[in-house]
Amino acid sequence: MTETPTRAGFVALIGEPNAGKSTLTNRMVGAKVSIVTHKVQTTRTRIRGVALEGASQIVFVDTPGLFRPRRRLDRAMVAAAWGGAADADVVVLLVEAHRGLTDGVRAILDAMNERLSPAQTVALAINKIDRVKAETLLALSAQLNAAHPFAQTFMISAERGHGVEDLRRWLAARMPEGPWLYPEDQIADLPLRMIAAEMTREKLTLRLHEELPYQLTVESENWEERKDGSVRIDQVIYVVRDGHKGIVLGNKGETIKAISTAARQEIAEFLGRPVHLFLQVKVRENWQEEAARYSEMGLEFRDGNT
Repeated sequence: MTETPTRAGFVALIGEPNAGKSTLTNRMVGAKVSIVTHKVQTTRTRIRGVALEGASQIVFVDTPGLFRPRRRLDRAMVAAAWGGAADADVVVLLVEAHRGLTDGVRAILDAMNERLSPAQTVALAINKIDRVKAETLLALSAQLNAAHPFAQTFMISAERGHGVEDLRRWLAARMPEGPWLYPEDQIADLPLRMIAAEMTREKLTLRLHEELPYQLTVESENWEERKDGSVRIDQVIYVVRDGHKGIVLGNKGETIKAISTAARQEIAEFLGRPVHLFLQVKVRENWQEEAARYSEMGLEFRDGNT
């Protein structure tokens, strides 16, 4: 009796902002490795979640949403998304069922034909299928498949889990034969300090009003392992002006306390041990123009257009 050969490879999830890429990554991996909020442009870095399916190890590259870039940070995010797709063994385009074939999806389809190799395997996943009727889904699937020769089409709900197992099994069978890329118990390849910073940034995004979250970033400045098994994490929240600092702190520090408590609880749950979290808010007017901030987020500091 011969053993099933091991397989391992990379799957890039691409799509418009808020299409459900982070939710799908978390569902596939079975743990929260990608921050999920109702705000668009939440994912800034290519967070990799590692899932196991039989003898296959699937490494998910959860790319930033693809949109028309305006600022340097936007350009870096879009470049990271296409870079993750070009390097992947399989690409999955996520489209929201209830939004259909938007101008943004059309632009992604056009760009796929230019940026991806014709030999690359690309699947279509129509997400949030619980929001529309069956005939609408079939019509959308026909439209999208007419625009690009997808290897396979899946109807899924990343949030509820419908169709996700079928997609995972299909992806597992298409990973190249070879040894696993990560240890069996590893679920993400981001440094823990970056995952912790992303979790805090999620709490800020959920708590604050529309514009501010895109003008702040979080860095884990210090990470101290303690003898009792706990960890002390010192994080800095960078904002672009003094007025933003006041908003983050809140009346008598109430906002920052609530954010700190929520972030600490989630980081502790993720790490499986006690966490002592200390947050500072600093004003750096031009942090979006500083190469060091981009390196900390795992993005490339770029000039010009992507």
